[in-house]
Amino acid sequence: MTDEIVDRLNPFRAEAISRGLASEEVEEWIRGALPAVYLTEDGDGPLVARVGGNPLLPHGVRKPSDPFVASVDLAALPPGATNLPLPADGHLLFFSGTDVQGIEGQVPDAVLYVPAGTPTTPTFLEHSWREPYRPRELRTVWHQPSAQMPESFALDRWGAFPDEEQFELADELSDAWAHVGGYRPPWVLQIGGHPVSPQNDPVHYARTPEEAGHCEQGGAAHEEAAGDWVLLATWRCGDDVTELDSGVAHWVIRHRDLTARRFDRVHRYVEMA
Repeated sequence: MTDEIVDRLNPFRAEAISRGLASEEVEEWIRGALPAVYLTEDGDGPLVARVGGNPLLPHGVRKPSDPFVASVDLAALPPGATNLPLPADGHLLFFSGTDVQGIEGQVPDAVLYVPAGTPTTPTFLEHSWREPYRPRELRTVWHQPSAQMPESFALDRWGAFPDEEQFELADELSDAWAHVGGYRPPWVLQIGGHPVSPQNDPVHYARTPEEAGHCEQGGAAHEEAAGDWVLLATWRCGDDVTELDSGVAHWVIRHRDLTARRFDRVHRYVEMA
């Protein structure tokens, strides 16, 4: 456990207990937290990602069907800073349009992995309905454990139908977590961790009806279903997408597909506040 994680968890424990929250639920909240990396233009860490402009695509690869969002240099991510079994080097390229919709199912060209040393060339992606997103560089601004949204915690903790008191307890845990978090600068791109969503949790949303049924039962089947899907990345569109009010794009994937480098199985979710 890194010093950054200890510095966040110990004050949270103290704050939650001071509010009279049960230690069992406090520890359950902590166990559910996942490490994540947050990137912004004003970060003081290493250069990790480039957003917008034209992507560097491998020779002969088919052009993705949606605009280019970002290229993440995997070797520049702080070691152990995410919960994801990512390649040690190379680049992950993310693509997304701006149509608000639910999880689209598999979007084979929403994410492209380019191994280190692969010959690439700047490629213009022609989309008659949009110019490329504004080019900019993103650096690490901070990395820390991220907690679930309270509704997601309640659903994973108590099954498909938590009662009002359980939802309130989840909200109280979330408030205590936010209280000790301190100031966090606005970020543009999140890698790993739990999603921050203005509407629905894309990790929950991506589960099949069969998996959702397992979650109602709790126990090992629930835990397996809950842990299979992971957040790969979230992009806060901001001023880059004027047609969306607080637009957000998420890319989610099954853990086993990520381990197997099956980025063609990524699911994407675009929403706004």
